[in-house]
Amino acid sequence: MKSILLGIVFLLSTFIGQSQKNGPKPSWESLFNGKNLKGWTQLNGTATYAVKDGTVVGTTVLGSPNSFLCTDKLYSNFILEFDVKVDESLNSGVQIRSESTKEYQNGRVHGYQIEIDPSTRAWSAGIYDEGRRDWLNTLEKNKTAGAAFKHNDWNKYRVEAIGDTIRTWINGVAASNLVDDMTPTGFIALQVHSVKAAGLQVIWKNIRIITKNPELFKTPTTAPFFNTIPNNLSAEEINDGWKLLWDGKTFNGWRQVGKKDFPAKGWEIKNHELSEVHGDTKAGPSGGDIVTIDQYSNFELVVDWKITVGANSGIKYFITEAYKDPSVGLEFQVLDDAVHPDAKLGVRGDRTCGSLYDLIPALSTKTVKPVGEWNTAKIIVKGSHVEHWLNGMKIVEYERTGQLFQALVNNSKFKDFEGYGGAPQGHILLQDHGNNVSFKNIKIRVL
Repeated sequence: MKSILLGIVFLLSTFIGQSQKNGPKPSWESLFNGKNLKGWTQLNGTATYAVKDGTVVGTTVLGSPNSFLCTDKLYSNFILEFDVKVDESLNSGVQIRSESTKEYQNGRVHGYQIEIDPSTRAWSAGIYDEGRRDWLNTLEKNKTAGAAFKHNDWNKYRVEAIGDTIRTWINGVAASNLVDDMTPTGFIALQVHSVKAAGLQVIWKNIRIITKNPELFKTPTTAPFFNTIPNNLSAEEINDGWKLLWDGKTFNGWRQVGKKDFPAKGWEIKNHELSEVHGDTKAGPSGGDIVTIDQYSNFELVVDWKITVGANSGIKYFITEAYKDPSVGLEFQVLDDAVHPDAKLGVRGDRTCGSLYDLIPALSTKTVKPVGEWNTAKIIVKGSHVEHWLNGMKIVEYERTGQLFQALVNNSKFKDFEGYGGAPQGHILLQDHGNNVSFKNIKIRVL
């Protein structure tokens, strides 16, 4: 009897284990019946959409604006798959979570677009925000996905839109990995792009969707991660050890340099931005520099910053407040190179934007976005090794100890500051240089 019972237990455990291993089966729903365009409505442009041999064929019409064939139903959380083939001269895309309302540009279709891009740029399966914010997730950092597109052939797309995360694949290669919360629900649409030529075609087939428990069928991704929600940490970032240095709502975690409290004036929180504000940009500092309450040694720091015309500021690190000037420390220069005179001072441009201020110039090939647009600074410190990154490009790399570094210090305005740059740990500082400058998405992880 005992052996029989053991046998039953073994069979049950094997069955349960196999069931758990296999998991639930996805419930796919066809969005296109292969016969007609029932369930779809065309908006905006006059490009033609027709059914041919079980496919949807979109054809350009001369003089037409962007055209969209939209689902009548709205979708929020889902997994979408489709196959597409496009003329080499035609850019296209598939809208998800998109909208068309009279209140917004008289009904213009707007929302997330999964790119179909046969050009040499090769951003197919990137995520564009049609009619609103432009690119959210390019493939600049994902050349493998860019190379996965098949020219003059069918391409298989997979899109997972679950919660505030949108991820894409093209021909099985992970492409985009975006966290954004602007639009949680909307229609799906097939785009025929406006072009100066008639008769170009984009063709779709095998359009299907999972809407029931899509989170159970998520696919692991290796695509670079982008988070566009201001002052937010995604689950992925938290798992990777990131934390917010500024919560986007209060001055908690910061104080005036050399003081116990936060400045009473000169800094404000508005539109998810931490800004130093001055009525007259020539008036000089008023609120004072601010520093983190905590100190850091080995870390990766990311800060989004935006300046006004002629502005000067900086992101400093290893601030010890040990000197007569408590703000002295290593500095990632933030500057309007085109207008501010500091760009022409110093040695070989070592006071220009992104430079290690007054010591090492940033690469001349750096990309700085125009005044009024957001730039992203990244500072990485591992022991004595330090890197400055600007908008995804490494622009400065150095060791903050040794004879070479000391020689640079001796030839700078910091030559009389004993031990400059060599502290084992220090505060992070945002500089008030008397100009209007804004910061957001201030994140750090300890290495």
